[in-house]
Amino acid sequence: MELRAELEEQIEQWRGYVRRRQAISTADVDELEDHLREQISDLAATGLDDEEAFLVAIRRMGSLDAVSREFAHEHSDRLWKQLVVAPEMPADGTPSWRELAVVVALAVGAGAAVKTGYDLAGDEAAFLRNVSLLVFPFLAGYFAWKRRLTAPVVATLLVPFAVLAVVLNVYPFEPGGSTELLAALHAPVVLWLLAGVAYVGGAWRSDARRMDFVRFTGELAIYYTLLALGGGVLVGLTAGVLQIVDVDVEPVLESWIMPFAVPGALVVAAWLVEAKQNVVENIAPVLTRVFTPLTVIMLLTLLVVLVTAGGFATVDRELLILMDAVLVLVLALLLYSISARDSLAPPGFFDALQLILVGTALAVDAVMLAAMLTRIAEFGTSPNKIAALGLNLLLLVHLAWAAWLSAGFLRGRRTFVALERWQTRYLPVYGLWAAVVVIVFPPLFDWV
Repeated sequence: MELRAELEEQIEQWRGYVRRRQAISTADVDELEDHLREQISDLAATGLDDEEAFLVAIRRMGSLDAVSREFAHEHSDRLWKQLVVAPEMPADGTPSWRELAVVVALAVGAGAAVKTGYDLAGDEAAFLRNVSLLVFPFLAGYFAWKRRLTAPVVATLLVPFAVLAVVLNVYPFEPGGSTELLAALHAPVVLWLLAGVAYVGGAWRSDARRMDFVRFTGELAIYYTLLALGGGVLVGLTAGVLQIVDVDVEPVLESWIMPFAVPGALVVAAWLVEAKQNVVENIAPVLTRVFTPLTVIMLLTLLVVLVTAGGFATVDRELLILMDAVLVLVLALLLYSISARDSLAPPGFFDALQLILVGTALAVDAVMLAAMLTRIAEFGTSPNKIAALGLNLLLLVHLAWAAWLSAGFLRGRRTFVALERWQTRYLPVYGLWAAVVVIVFPPLFDWV
């Protein structure tokens, strides 16, 4: 049974590798997988064990790059067709017009919820606490409809969502207090991981599905940024033309366009990732190779600034906040790089560069921890300081073990799969810490 489970995991890794090839669609991957399984069964019948049968079957199928080129030659128009908004029939058999209608309805619903919440909120702080709660049901609703979630999975999503909604609206936060702001900032982290449960169809124990969600998150960020840039240009040009004829669009922009466009674009971007993920996956390796060396240079510069800033107690608070944001960005880049990499490929130059990135981030994190502990010893504790300290400790553990696994992979002592598993299995820790900040911190610090 153990061998069979390992075989299924190997086939899943191979499938992920094939799916990242440009001209091979999901249907093609299914066909290739069927062929691979037939080869494995035939080889197993001759007396080979699962691992031997898998390796021999892979060799018999030949170079996947060659397979990709063959498919590209035979289906040269496929990459162009992938750019069409609505394919004739998605892989799940749902008519494209129906899915498009569902997406539009959910996007409009998210916008209407945010607009209504903004109008009904007693103050801006209350709206900020609840804005992620207003958007989450529509994004998770799309995944629930797309994945056909079962009742137990839906209940798994509803219970923590309800608890979070009660906490954010019943707790007696002090107006303008730190715990209120921390709760508003950390609630989206909890909700995003809940959205991940919906995305994977409830299979949250699967490392492969968790990595799919990591990949989805990176691609969503790309699509959302493109939609935001395109929408910003369109709105800016429209506003410029209307201003020439003395029409003030600012009230409409603030009261209607932004409340509908920002949350609605999130739902649309999620749909685009689902429909066109193969197109973006081709861009992912390029983006990671461009930004990884640039990020290393940035981190080295920031490390010099931190070390030469004088005593740790005098390090500016705003600088520490910005550095936390930079480290979170580095973590996101690391996760996206790992999700975009072929897990079967041997270690290379980019893997060494990635190890340098992680090592540099570790050095920055260590300096920041020293500065934070010095400030706490000098000025005492506060909700913001403890929240930042906890985040940096989590990042330190995450990056340290990632560096150890990366070094082992480069030396040939560990597989890349071990590095992937560490990323996916550590992600829930961030969600638990965010939940602690939202639920425990306010009463612990007397709601201030």
